[in-house]
Amino acid sequence: MNTLAQELNATLEGTIAGRLLSGLGKRLYFPKGIIAQSAEAKKLAHRANATIGMAYEGGRPLILSAIADGMPTLSSAEAVAYSPTAGIEQVRNAWKESMAKKNPSVDPTRISLPAVVPGLTAGISYMADLFLDEGTPILVPTPSWDNYPLIFVDRRGANAIDVNIFHESDKKMSGLDMKAIEKAVKTAAATGTVRIILNFPQNPTGYSATSEEAEKLVALFKKTAEGGADVLVICDDAYFGLAYEDDIYPESLFGRFATLHERILAVKIDGPTKEDYVWGLRMGFVTFGSKGLDESCLDALVKKLMGAIRSSVSCSNSPAQFLTLKTLADPRTADEKVRFRKLLHKRYDAVKTFLAANPAHPVLKPLPFNSGYFMSFSCESVSAETIRQTLLKEHGIGTIALGDRYLRVAFSSVDADHIPGLYQTIHEVAAKLLQAK
Repeated sequence: MNTLAQELNATLEGTIAGRLLSGLGKRLYFPKGIIAQSAEAKKLAHRANATIGMAYEGGRPLILSAIADGMPTLSSAEAVAYSPTAGIEQVRNAWKESMAKKNPSVDPTRISLPAVVPGLTAGISYMADLFLDEGTPILVPTPSWDNYPLIFVDRRGANAIDVNIFHESDKKMSGLDMKAIEKAVKTAAATGTVRIILNFPQNPTGYSATSEEAEKLVALFKKTAEGGADVLVICDDAYFGLAYEDDIYPESLFGRFATLHERILAVKIDGPTKEDYVWGLRMGFVTFGSKGLDESCLDALVKKLMGAIRSSVSCSNSPAQFLTLKTLADPRTADEKVRFRKLLHKRYDAVKTFLAANPAHPVLKPLPFNSGYFMSFSCESVSAETIRQTLLKEHGIGTIALGDRYLRVAFSSVDADHIPGLYQTIHEVAAKLLQAK
């Protein structure tokens, strides 16, 4: 049981609440991770808040015109009426059509109609409900988003197996550690079932598989299925579309996995949250695909998911769905998204330029990154939390510490002209803390 949960249980010990807690209630806690650290940064990060996965310009969140203009135009039915449990069918069909356009490898006839969920986090949690029992192993490439263990381990009691995501040689991190991934998959396959979650672009590292790495992953799962193991691969595509290098695989791997083999079940969890810059609307989609499932089987899976939705939140946000529909139909959206993407790419380039000019640091080792909202440092000899606290309290800079080893910086929320100074301060603080030891 997590130590934070144990501390909360100790506080409640001997009380009526403590005596009534369920097993899940006893396991739950609020992690001192991204959300808690972001809240702290909102109070103290007067210089730069590089904590949360949002994109800002001039201190304000980016917003598409379709969203800004569409909010006051919602009819009463669009604004307050209940949504069907799996979402408004027009929205679901529009998202499926959009998904196929963005991912030519997706065969629309071989996947389910996407079901609407109240945010991508909910989608991941529902997949844990459907496919993970207590003790069930799931492979989690690491470093990973801090909500995965809370969902998989503490909520479901599953066994999250960390798999090193990056290859390391001569203390330098490069692309995906395919040997480590292959070993973990092979070990799981010996039990008859492989469950894995893939997150590209990845949180917290901002890394996406290259085209070469993507083909290796496809070949690995196909070989595993051909060997007789069942494979569940969950594609957490929260940051889909934000690729900054030419060698990145241009689509979601879901399309390939969904038609690869009868023993592979692929799940795509995506939505407008990051793709369309509507973070607080809390809306996502879950889509199933498998070569071994016909339309009736896919429909049965969606109904299973509807049971999870109905028994938790009942249905998702109606205004968010209608605003998404307006966004998909608005002719301004495509050009605005290109501009926003260029804005983020410029910030990415600024980070790359600084790191190229400052290649060696005694504490901070940048992990590979090529996409998304973030990049992360591996911290050696100085705790990432110590660096975070010093940056926040002495310099007004908000970052995220993931344990003692990793420091995440969300360049998405920092204007490009502020990035060199931000990273210079991070470097200086880490070096001074090492000297003070």
